[in-house]
Amino acid sequence: MSNIENDPDELHCGGVATAAPEPELLRPREVPLGGPRAMLVGRTLPNRDRRMVGAWCFADFYGPADITGQAGMQVPPHPHTGLQTVSWLLDGQVLHRDSLGNTQLVEPGELNLMTAGRGISHSEESPADHSAILHGVQLWVALPAGQRDVAPHFEHHGALPVATTPEGAATVLMGSLLGATSSAKTYTPLVGAELSINAGAAMRIPVEPGFEHAVLALSDITVNGQQVSTGEMLYAGTGCDEVTIGSAGAGRAMLLGGAPFEEEIVMWWNFVGRSHDEVAQVRAEWERGRESSDEQGRFGVVRGYDAPALAAPALPNAALRPRGRVRDRH
Repeated sequence: MSNIENDPDELHCGGVATAAPEPELLRPREVPLGGPRAMLVGRTLPNRDRRMVGAWCFADFYGPADITGQAGMQVPPHPHTGLQTVSWLLDGQVLHRDSLGNTQLVEPGELNLMTAGRGISHSEESPADHSAILHGVQLWVALPAGQRDVAPHFEHHGALPVATTPEGAATVLMGSLLGATSSAKTYTPLVGAELSINAGAAMRIPVEPGFEHAVLALSDITVNGQQVSTGEMLYAGTGCDEVTIGSAGAGRAMLLGGAPFEEEIVMWWNFVGRSHDEVAQVRAEWERGRESSDEQGRFGVVRGYDAPALAAPALPNAALRPRGRVRDRH
């Protein structure tokens, strides 16, 4: 999915946290997906103070939206560099097309994972015969310096490992949890899983103490005893070996975690880079390729989407600067 704000903020991420932080509630900000008449998504990462959880650098939660008789999601071809996109649905369908020639429908319980590497473009749309409700999560993972220029590639995982406990179940999208391991490609130590919690239960999840973890609420839940409303994220910090998620009714949540990302990065529009000059260069390459339909350029061409590719927003007047992964509050 694209960050298709007309005037995207400069989003600074990366760097080492100097101390184990206290748990922190991250509230989403609303962003229109596709313009002022489009559905709104709630964005919890990057947040004002905390921009990353491990290598997870972007988290949008959308729906449930009734798209009966509507086009639904329509995100024209757009570019990415230096990241992986993770598409996860709770309800509905999204059709992916990319410049490598892949066309893949994703449905609930399936994972579309696209590694942008040095550059790729793709589109996402609700298919013509889509169901009434669209509801899902879009996540990005920053690639580390040594792998951020890998060749782009795409994976679809139609069946993912599921671990069950008396209190619920965990579907493991990436990494390992509760003895289950996903085959999805990762470039840094991390975990991503959807949790289903039985009504009235508290699900105790053993986690890697060397990771930092956060829980995105897909329904109203508690995390380590703290109330977290739908669409909010609780950053649970580092050093813990267990996260407890409770729910009065049947609950759902996303658990995200990973080794603290030690690099400073700059995230602007759909690019993850390390400097203003790098972002300006890839933006210029996208614009040249978009205007000339250059199949051999960095981003290639997406075929089959019935609308022009997205034009890149103008760069901000001030130079983009890499900063720490946590905002300096002093």
